[in-house]
Amino acid sequence: MKKEDLVKIVSKKTGLSQRKVLGVINSFIEALREGIEKDGKVVLVGFGTFEVRTRKARRGRNPRTGKPIEIPAKKYVKFKPGKALKAKVEK
Repeated sequence: MKKEDLVKIVSKKTGLSQRKVLGVINSFIEALREGIEKDGKVVLVGFGTFEVRTRKARRGRNPRTGKPIEIPAKKYVKFKPGKALKAKVEK
């Protein structure tokens, strides 16, 4: 599903215009982004948790040359689904 599909579905369910729904969705995404940057974690009860995690630095191998390389540590966002979402997906 793309953002435009989500906008159409929410617009149909709420009766709001697609333009207003797009504004709300964009605001939600921006608030989520800011929450993750500020606190490192955003919990949406019944949906899931977005959390910043760190991967350790490690040694890897260049697939073309076979030479060992150092892969630096980096941060990433992990999503863990909540119980309600897990239950829906596992049906």
